[in-house]
Amino acid sequence: MKALKTLSLDLRERIVACCDAKEGTQAQIASRFMVSLGMVKKLLLQRRRTGTLENRYFLCGRKPVILESHRQALAELVAKEPDLTLAALRERLGLECTLPAIHYVLKDMGLTYKKRRSGPVDRTARTSPGRGPGGRSASRS
Repeated sequence: MKALKTLSLDLRERIVACCDAKEGTQAQIASRFMVSLGMVKKLLLQRRRTGTLENRYFLCGRKPVILESHRQALAELVAKEPDLTLAALRERLGLECTLPAIHYVLKDMGLTYKKRRSGPVDRTARTSPGRGPGGRSASRS
């Protein structure tokens, strides 16, 4: 299947200009510019509703829940209380998002969430006994 590309602003303007000049039916104009009839209708509707023919693809998709102001508040909270859990951060900020969303924002900001001990690392002793004497020398004596 071929990937669909957005129409250039120039082409959009030419299509609508032909419709305004009544240079044929919408179906004839669509075939002339090799676009679908639905595209011609959508362009006319978009111009009527928004007053522009520009590409509106950037408006698609999910809008971010965690805004820049939330990011600043997150940085301040983590600086003050680095041992807060993700759930506690979400509750303090009053966010309605998933915990992974907060995790990815913290990661994106370069803030790690790994808990580290502030004291020295414990040194553990060996848990298994060392090797015993070799088998041959022990059996000869």
